[in-house]
Amino acid sequence: MFKKILIANRGEIAVRIMATCHEMDIRSVAVYSEADRSARHVREASEAYCIGPAPATQSYLRIDTIIDVARRCGAEAIHPGYGFLSENAAFAEACEQAGIVFIGPPPAAMRLMGSKIAAKRLAQSVGAPTVPGYNGESQDDAVLLREAERIGFPLLIKASAGGGGKGMRTVNAASEFLEQLAGARREARAAFGDETVFLERLIERPRHVEIQVLGDRYGHLIHLGERECSIQRRHQKIVEESPSIALSPELRAEMGDAAVRIARAAGYVNAGTMEFMLDSDKRFYFLEMNTRLQVEHPVTEGVTGLDLVRHQLLIAAGEPLEIAQEQVSQRGHAIEVRIYAEDPQQNFLPSTGTVSHFVPPQGPGIRVDSGIESGDEISQFYDPMIAKLIVYGEDRAAAISRLRNALAHCAILGVTTNVPLLHAISLHPAFQQGLTYTSFLDDYGLLAPPAWRDLPVEVLQAAALYEMQCTMESQATTQARPSTPGAPAANPWLWLGPWRMAGEMRTTSYRYQDQDYRIALKPVAEVTNTWRVQIDGQPTEHITCLPGNDGLLLLKRGPLQAQAYVQGQRDEIEVAFEGRSYRLQRRRPPDIKLASLEGGAGHAQKALTAPMSGTIVKVQVHDGEPVQEHQTLLVLSAMKMEHSITAPFTGKVRHVHYDEGSVVAGGAILVEME
Repeated sequence: MFKKILIANRGEIAVRIMATCHEMDIRSVAVYSEADRSARHVREASEAYCIGPAPATQSYLRIDTIIDVARRCGAEAIHPGYGFLSENAAFAEACEQAGIVFIGPPPAAMRLMGSKIAAKRLAQSVGAPTVPGYNGESQDDAVLLREAERIGFPLLIKASAGGGGKGMRTVNAASEFLEQLAGARREARAAFGDETVFLERLIERPRHVEIQVLGDRYGHLIHLGERECSIQRRHQKIVEESPSIALSPELRAEMGDAAVRIARAAGYVNAGTMEFMLDSDKRFYFLEMNTRLQVEHPVTEGVTGLDLVRHQLLIAAGEPLEIAQEQVSQRGHAIEVRIYAEDPQQNFLPSTGTVSHFVPPQGPGIRVDSGIESGDEISQFYDPMIAKLIVYGEDRAAAISRLRNALAHCAILGVTTNVPLLHAISLHPAFQQGLTYTSFLDDYGLLAPPAWRDLPVEVLQAAALYEMQCTMESQATTQARPSTPGAPAANPWLWLGPWRMAGEMRTTSYRYQDQDYRIALKPVAEVTNTWRVQIDGQPTEHITCLPGNDGLLLLKRGPLQAQAYVQGQRDEIEVAFEGRSYRLQRRRPPDIKLASLEGGAGHAQKALTAPMSGTIVKVQVHDGEPVQEHQTLLVLSAMKMEHSITAPFTGKVRHVHYDEGSVVAGGAILVEME
């Protein structure tokens, strides 16, 4: 077995691989960019080496640099994780040439299955069904349009080298085909350096079901059952589970057999995944193969009891796979959800910044894989995933109940997350019934910005009591300092902060969702840490507030208790309560200058800003040009995805501030309208 392994990745997957390495007494070597100098995967490694600047093209995608580090540190093998170089055949070949074991499939198998077009042809050669479409050699626009019309609409344009939904476009009519084709090519070129595409008929309301395969170098191949990954956003999986409620034992065996046949024909070794679509008539179609460890591998580990990373290492070290197909069984049910730093109010664009507090849920059957801890940063340079939450139960109903409870006890402050969306999915009757299709989120309107909801009184209580405690601590610190002769007396309005006196009560105000709330507090002299709390003139309650770690406040009202996590920022208080995050705006004095400049809501919409840092890949309007509401003005590429900047109203373009190819910062003014 290896004594030292370099992990050519970052984040949660690097941490996950290190965990198994340490259990097997293998030293782990981390590589990191300058932006990741203090990242968790760096802290947990046995050794760590900087490999370049923040952009992945200058660090995590530098084959020569990573091979050089492996040689210098004496690593015998390299695990690529997922993403970055994990499916790069040239990287696997470079490892071989350097005398370093690549923990993954042979380069030839990776190159064959890395092309979706070649993979479909291979699947067809062994009798596996594939989706009707076009995967011919020609990439001419006219040929592709003619083939699209033959297939019929709606259809999918897909990048041959693609994955994760990048370079994939849905086309509903011939009139939009060429525009969508150009967009798919740009995205594919940016993500994979290859703009080759193919076409597939769009299957209505399918399920996405994948089969995990595992094989050694001696020709022994097995499958480990399925994962259903139907709930997706922008073709990116966010909920995965095993087993699938849609599969009978007979269908599972049939799909597993097809997956093994394809893998054997490809000469496949190590862990890989065959992806299939399952239609409403329970017919399945091969889509592609992922020649690496999948993000969602923990759900397979949960129901089979196998450590996939451990078996990857054993196979790469030349050990035979000592598991027969009949020994593989699925017990219970596992569900994984991906927790991202995303803002649902901004069409789920990444929410970059510092994760000031991350308190993951704990308990029986709960696993959290994360590369982030409190104080770490979500950078614009990498995927904004914070963690994977995996739950296990004796059956699907038990797993869903555990998932719902775990999400309610997850507290994340500092960035906006998709936890409310995941919680809404876990509560939805269609999810509980197993009616999970790839259109699930759209079918039930779950991607719409969350509707206004009543603000829990516990959130207001926690915010006010947190600020009062901070004010009192500041006051105590000020009074404890030795006075300076001749210095003026302390001004109470300075240490009171947002607080004002109203009779015997101290009061403050917050604004949330355009509504103001007034909170009044008065200490209960005879009981420590207890306050009389009144909200908007409602009856007064006695609340005991006990602080804990990581911003935790325990609120006690008689025998009833509630937990909230709170942090204060310059103009707001953020409270995490029951899986949701609330941002309460502090009352601020009127800004006469700002008010004079704004002049109404319409004026505020004249300047369209970049929702995040990125590159302008297409400018579709010019200065002085009239535009219609919702018309696309320009296209911003960020995190390998394209985002359209559209006109908020019918009007005229006053000025476009950037040309195609310009790199812009988040918040930069892109277009002014009038």
